[in-house]
Amino acid sequence: MKILVIKLGALGDFVQAMGPAAAIRAHHPEAEITLLTTAPFAELARKAPYFDRVWIDERPGLFDLGGLWRLRQKLRDGFDRVYDLQTSSRSTRYYPLMGPDPRPEWSGIVPGVALEHANPQRNFMHTIDRQKDQLAVAGITEVPLSDLSWAATDPAAFELPLPYLLLVPGGAKHRPAKRWPAGRYSQLAGQAAKLGITPVVIGGPDERDAGREIARNCPAARDLIGQTSFGDIIGLAQGCGYAVGNDTGPMHLIVAAGAPATVLYSAESDPALTQPRGTDVTVLQRPDLGDLSVDEVAATIRIS
Repeated sequence: MKILVIKLGALGDFVQAMGPAAAIRAHHPEAEITLLTTAPFAELARKAPYFDRVWIDERPGLFDLGGLWRLRQKLRDGFDRVYDLQTSSRSTRYYPLMGPDPRPEWSGIVPGVALEHANPQRNFMHTIDRQKDQLAVAGITEVPLSDLSWAATDPAAFELPLPYLLLVPGGAKHRPAKRWPAGRYSQLAGQAAKLGITPVVIGGPDERDAGREIARNCPAARDLIGQTSFGDIIGLAQGCGYAVGNDTGPMHLIVAAGAPATVLYSAESDPALTQPRGTDVTVLQRPDLGDLSVDEVAATIRIS
């Protein structure tokens, strides 16, 4: 049996799709499973034990005839079933590219397909619950939470003193309201340092200014901005005492690694639909994150 799984992004959504990917592999242990994803997640996906092949979706535009032809050739590789875990307007448009009937069984939101997820409440469900409900239509009833331990690197390379507190001050560049002010992270780092806990700041290039500010105000902090791969973040999470961060993709990696964490939400997003789920996750939300005090966040941190 040949199966195609479609999951294009973003990072938090990709992480939350690894539980369903594990369930699909368990349900089809002998199948050849191919993942169609985007370039930022290909390296991570190739480490996953759920896929035999990983293809990169070039996301061709409507007038990119060459790109559309290459995508069509991939989609017509003789798949028996497709699990569309993206369920976006883009991934839904891939169904007609599968060729003339008989097309493969399609699990997704294409109207009228045999495995259509037609629940009218799907847009009001948490991502994890929605995907569980979708897979149940296809006969898959056991869906675990995502576990990305297979991707972890050894955090010893960073030579961090124990215990340490992971801080994730970043977020989407075009949505600054999702960020707790960097000055508050600096104060939180200072409080941790006074207790003998090393603050460790991680994030992408857009967070360099925040990392510098935290390190400047708290000399005990370690600034690892721009120095960590997805695997590094998972490894660091496995070794940390606790993690605090905004509603952003790396926090999904951290929670999936099993770290206890506090995730900060503004009115920009709804934790009931998107929050990371794990064994020890606290969510704090304020319409304006500027109204969230350092003491409120510090009170959630528990490091033994």
